[in-house]
Amino acid sequence: MTAYTIAVFGLGYVGCVSAACLAEMGNQVIGVDVNLHKVDLINQGKPTIVEKGIAELVEDQHKQGRLSARSDIQTAVSQADICLVCVGTPSDKNGYPDLSFIRHVADQISEAIKGSEKFQTIIIRSTVPPGTCREIELRIARSGKRVDEDFAVVSNPEFLREGTSIEDYFNPPYTLIGTRNEKALEMLRQIYSPIPAPILETDREVAEMIKYVNNSFHALKVVFANEVAALCHSMNVDPHTLMGLFVKDRHLNISPAYLMPGFAYGGSCLPKDLRALNAMARSRNVELSVLSSVERSNAMLIERALDMIVAEGMVRVGVLGLAFKSGTDDLRESPVVKLLERLLGKGYEIKIYDNNVLTSQLMGANKNYIESTVPHLAKLLAPDLQEIKEFADLVVVTHKNQENRDFILDILPSKKVIDLVRILDAKPTTDHYKGLLW
Repeated sequence: MTAYTIAVFGLGYVGCVSAACLAEMGNQVIGVDVNLHKVDLINQGKPTIVEKGIAELVEDQHKQGRLSARSDIQTAVSQADICLVCVGTPSDKNGYPDLSFIRHVADQISEAIKGSEKFQTIIIRSTVPPGTCREIELRIARSGKRVDEDFAVVSNPEFLREGTSIEDYFNPPYTLIGTRNEKALEMLRQIYSPIPAPILETDREVAEMIKYVNNSFHALKVVFANEVAALCHSMNVDPHTLMGLFVKDRHLNISPAYLMPGFAYGGSCLPKDLRALNAMARSRNVELSVLSSVERSNAMLIERALDMIVAEGMVRVGVLGLAFKSGTDDLRESPVVKLLERLLGKGYEIKIYDNNVLTSQLMGANKNYIESTVPHLAKLLAPDLQEIKEFADLVVVTHKNQENRDFILDILPSKKVIDLVRILDAKPTTDHYKGLLW
């Protein structure tokens, strides 16, 4: 492992923990803060926060001579190979992150590196919206230094929980590095090599966004569990026993299942059981703010798809998939059926290809569903994809399978395609292809 000199800007919670842990891994760390009290604490071998294990770690690294602090930014930057920015990004009155502190640090770094001859890596550890690294890059470039040649700005979000931050630092799910600059990447690979977790490299904007998504999902989980508990309590059901069983399912409940963007949910189970749960809550005067809004959010996705199709201005539409999801012939509560109802009501000409629905020959529940919901839908089914190709000016993909994928690759870019399920791994370089959420 190569040891570096690292200037850590901001000695609050993230900065103090990061500085101490980086020093523990053998780096020379200089904490930088405008708060002289925090600087004095570090230089006395004392932490700026209260956290399990942090007092001992800061004291030890200070004694080892690897951890110090100062308020002089110019000197810190001139000595550092890497600037790690950990300043706060509090919410403004509208809830948007206030980036004034990070902009101030960027301007100071820009001034400090004017006379430097070495390559400087600036790591944004603070939680910031996508595009912030690009803004910081432009601010630092005012120094006259060249982007990616003299310096690089990297997104490197932290995944620390208060109370267990040191343990989390050395045992993260992964280390995420958002940059395409090879010099900066190599530095960070070296820094994080002692940590037993995979190093994942991605675009800066993805790295900038992930902390917001992580914490929003964690908040959602807390609210979900408590809404379930509120309903259970009203029905004399033990919510701890229930949720203890719930989390034991690692195939669907606590897993990647259902967590990739795509089209709306449907089928015979999810809509029915969600409605039943909300009905039970209403009958007991239990308010479920999140769970009662799920159905509306799902309906909004169908509206987004409808708006995209209408915006193309093409009346003859071919649809690949009718059942509520690929691999089944079940039409009950299919979001595709709901989408087609809206299109037909607007006068669109539709042809549908769904091999599974054709194979089932519209018998049993499917036959009853079509006869009661959209009686003329069966007449719109095409026997093969060739008929879709000859008929449609616009093709809408609602099912993800190899047959449909091959067809889309065949017709692009001669026909326009709206993809609701991301059937192609990479977005084609043509204006004739649009994804629902990508």
